[in-house]
Amino acid sequence: MVLVGDNRSIYIPELPRRRLSTGRLRGLRLLHTHLSNESLSQEDLMDMVFLRLDSVVALNVSDGFPEVVQAAHLLPPNPEEKSYEIFEPRRWDRFDLDLGSIVEALEDEFSRQLAGQGTESDENRVLLVSVDKTPRPVQELSLEELAELADTAGLVAAGTMIQRVRKHNPKFIMGKGKLTELEVHALQANASVIIFDQELSPTQIRNLAKVTERKILDRTQLILDIFAQHATSRSGKLQVEMAQLKYTLPRLVGKNRAMSRLMGGIGGRGPGETKLEIDRRRANDRLTRLKKELKDVRKRRTQTRERRAKAGLPIVSLVGYTNAGKSTLLNTLTQSKVIAEDKLFATLDPTSRRIRFPQEREVVLTDTVGFIRRLPPDLKEAFRATLEELESADLLVLVCDASHPEVEEQVEAVRSILRDMELDDIPSILVLNKWDKLDAEGHEAMHNVYPDGIPAVAVKRASLEPVVDAVLRGIPWEKKGF
Repeated sequence: MVLVGDNRSIYIPELPRRRLSTGRLRGLRLLHTHLSNESLSQEDLMDMVFLRLDSVVALNVSDGFPEVVQAAHLLPPNPEEKSYEIFEPRRWDRFDLDLGSIVEALEDEFSRQLAGQGTESDENRVLLVSVDKTPRPVQELSLEELAELADTAGLVAAGTMIQRVRKHNPKFIMGKGKLTELEVHALQANASVIIFDQELSPTQIRNLAKVTERKILDRTQLILDIFAQHATSRSGKLQVEMAQLKYTLPRLVGKNRAMSRLMGGIGGRGPGETKLEIDRRRANDRLTRLKKELKDVRKRRTQTRERRAKAGLPIVSLVGYTNAGKSTLLNTLTQSKVIAEDKLFATLDPTSRRIRFPQEREVVLTDTVGFIRRLPPDLKEAFRATLEELESADLLVLVCDASHPEVEEQVEAVRSILRDMELDDIPSILVLNKWDKLDAEGHEAMHNVYPDGIPAVAVKRASLEPVVDAVLRGIPWEKKGF
């Protein structure tokens, strides 16, 4: 089949679906003319990459006669990390490259690479990208957290890409050259989703979705997706839907490729998955109703807290970075069965348990949603009902993962959020959880950084006696009249 276009465009009919699967090239070779003795341009190579063409060939023409020809084709993963092979220009009548055999060999190599990448579904393979002004080591640590978020959402990180920039490109977040490299990287990694560690503007999402066939998500959408998976109570689902609506409202600009890529699956599931199909007016109406329902939820929770206060029981709230071990600590102390997984945001809805300590002391122990750096503002507002539990706390138990390489940054992130919520005046104690994962040198380092920190292993009840003693000492019993 030969498709002929003019100097402006060429129409490509719908191709067989087997050709659209990852690991296959498009089954199309593009041959076009250059009139000024120029080599293959960046635009030519971008077309080849984003359309996944078998090859692109430029034929230089002078006075109506062909002169030289130059070809290029994509490359599978290779040690040199080259994206494509560009051949030297040759006289058109001596162009003897067997492109058919080359393409066949390329697809065989892509298939072998994919066979060695595991059995997970193509839809679950993601490429993690950071485009930021911060130093590379900082971006690497942030991508590690993004990989944990992806794992929690049921995705497999197939690769990463980092670019340090002076300022973000308002159109694509990155330059066109880097965008081409990103697409090749995604093809070589067999990734069908690209997740940016930065929040993308509606314009950036639309433009990226126009040039690539891969799904484009950002950190905010990934966190919203995790919340949608883990919300179980009515209030939790309301909060997630509200945050999803606030995020998608600026992006409701009509039915186009950008929006279709955001619908369904990762980044579009949960209570808000159909909201991309409704217009702004209906979305705003729904948002108003959600705010009213959440106000009712907060009112009921306030009444519950007031009943607790009348009962004369002190409230101890567990706070900390996500996956620090708060739910495990609650389970061990109260012999409960609150969901506790080695994943981020396993707990969304606040859970309270009464616990009787020695000396006939009783308290209410509350588990809260885990904190995270750069929590999306819309999410922070939507989860005010969850975090309001902290306002009535008589003592905060800040649980940290002492074995985490970024423990100091995580503790500071939690304290910063508490300051923003004006809760830093509530008495608090610091629990250095996962103490058993540190060696002697690590123990000494933690004692130096946090001399008042209490070592603990949340899964071992015996190790929590110092924590219980510190909780009993930290509650202002007489001051509050308990």
